[in-house]
Amino acid sequence: MKTTQSPTCVFCSIVAGKAPASMVREWPDAIAFRPLDPVTPGHVLVIPREHVADVGTDPAVSAITMAAAAELAAELPSANVITSRGAAATQTVFHLHLHVVPREHGDGLPLPWTPQHAAAQRVST
Repeated sequence: MKTTQSPTCVFCSIVAGKAPASMVREWPDAIAFRPLDPVTPGHVLVIPREHVADVGTDPAVSAITMAAAAELAAELPSANVITSRGAAATQTVFHLHLHVVPREHGDGLPLPWTPQHAAAQRVST
């Protein structure tokens, strides 16, 4: 994998060791670290060392990054592995990243396509 980085990308700064991060694991082509605002205990972000804007930009880099995320997810009894492409899909940092989100029954994190989300929407209205 190339090690192309963007000088204005916060995730590239983490890869380069110029920005702080709580590292969880490192691979030759990817790293995993804790986000600043985890949605569940144990939530981590997995990013490629190469600057790739999103999951659709370079399928080979996306596959390598997913393999690293899958390795972490395999260690958990339940988890979501989630990525977004584009602002309309809620992407806010335009460097490919996968969220590995440990899950437990009743953790209060309903995803939009689940019955739990529909139930939460009914309660809030």
